[in-house]
Amino acid sequence: MSPDSLITHVVGASALILVSAHTGGRLARRLGQPYIVGQMATGIALGPSLLGSTAPTVYAALFPAAVLGALTGLAQFSLVVFLFAVGYELDLKALGGLARSSVTVALASFVVPMAVGSGCALLFRDTLHDLGMDRDLSPAVVVFAGVALATTAVPVLTAIVRENGLSRTVPGVVAVSAAGVLDAVCWTVLAGALLNAGGGGAGAGLDWPWRLALTAGHVTLMACAARPLLRLLLWRTRLETSLRTALLIGFALGSAWVTHALGLHVILGALLAGVVVPREPGGTLDPDLLRPLLSVASLLLPFFFVLSGQSVALNSMTGTGWAALSVVTLLAVATKTGSGAVAARLGGLDRHDARTVGILLNTRGLTELIVLDAGLDAGLLSGPLHTVLVFMALATTLLTQPLLQLNARLAARERRPEPAPGTAVKPYAG
Repeated sequence: MSPDSLITHVVGASALILVSAHTGGRLARRLGQPYIVGQMATGIALGPSLLGSTAPTVYAALFPAAVLGALTGLAQFSLVVFLFAVGYELDLKALGGLARSSVTVALASFVVPMAVGSGCALLFRDTLHDLGMDRDLSPAVVVFAGVALATTAVPVLTAIVRENGLSRTVPGVVAVSAAGVLDAVCWTVLAGALLNAGGGGAGAGLDWPWRLALTAGHVTLMACAARPLLRLLLWRTRLETSLRTALLIGFALGSAWVTHALGLHVILGALLAGVVVPREPGGTLDPDLLRPLLSVASLLLPFFFVLSGQSVALNSMTGTGWAALSVVTLLAVATKTGSGAVAARLGGLDRHDARTVGILLNTRGLTELIVLDAGLDAGLLSGPLHTVLVFMALATTLLTQPLLQLNARLAARERRPEPAPGTAVKPYAG
């Protein structure tokens, strides 16, 4: 393909992706679902599952191999900016008086799904073999199976909490705080799995002890050298907002390049970069920094959804795949909502609030897709299994709002006063 033809294809595909994804997001919001759910569904629809099967000629014209290479770059850039913003927002010191309950809920909603996911990978290795995995599962694959069930999408959860008016309620605060702790644990365990797997960067040829040592060195350098320099840059200089944002995005891209070169994924370097960026002197977030980061990420994330959708082939799902999707989705919902609700109940919340916490933690959404993308790149997932887990992420996210409504009806029924003994109950007159 000539350079002019490539530019034409990239511009046309980009226009389609941006308009379709944001239209899908608006439609999802009208249907009572989070905006990002519509973008996820649009990304899958523009892949081989729908567009590729119903209009293969159009699909081949829009997404030839050369165009996918360019879109991959845009997708990775959007992930770096998004995870950088997530790392900057992550503040485990903000747990306040609910710290004990939040940490308990986070650990329970990590340990139970992690154990079930890893155990099922070992127990059903023949089924995984039918889905394209090797019979001899490596430790990294087993660990990754657990992480895939344990993940919670903090950005989507936060949006659902806000849209349902739960931001200032006890279950809303506990769920968001627990998800923040859970996020930190999941990313750490995922980094260990990717280190063991080797990844696809330049450092993939190194033995894992070397990669571990170099990664530890990178983390130490970021915390001990980069953080003080950034504090000096952000607090003692008066750089324009646009220049400061550009420098910090460059910093995130550099950290992402290092982790990718070590055989990890770019997302881990971007997340680390966001974590080491100092907040304002009072411990608050800088809105002039966060606003453009979220704007750039929101605009470009559809490229990631479309790229992720290219690896999802619903029309190639076999009977084994559909059965696996049913079982995985059931386990994902049961382990997350169950463990989160039980831990919240033990932490002192009433039944309704405890169930609310468990339901909210079942939201996987974008974070799950990022984790699955990293696993696919590292060879920890086969194509068919990736398809199964992507649809599990979409299904669990779609279920969050209906389950919250069902829980509200159950709570109303539980709190309805019982009629006094001997009181006649009037029949319903229509």
